[in-house]
Amino acid sequence: MTVNPQLLSLILGGFLGLMILLFIFRIILTWYPQIDLNRFPWNTIAWPTEPLLVPVRKIIPPLGGVDITPIIGVAIFSLLRELLVGQQGLITLIAKAI
Repeated sequence: MTVNPQLLSLILGGFLGLMILLFIFRIILTWYPQIDLNRFPWNTIAWPTEPLLVPVRKIIPPLGGVDITPIIGVAIFSLLRELLVGQQGLITLIAKAI
């Protein structure tokens, strides 16, 4: 069974873009500490991002009470998106070669 690189690029690009957007919302939510991330609609942002932020927090704890891990999440997912489905990304180049 072969995988269509264009379809893979579209799905993976959409997923990575959505995760970047969720991390950006998460950055904005750090400005409002009174918001309860366990309540709707905020839990729809916290639920997919929190499992990825926990290991990063173990390496980089909050600095002066400021949690910078969502910024690192944006950086990681932006890098992955560029490396995989960006203009010169791996999947993009494979799709062009076929």
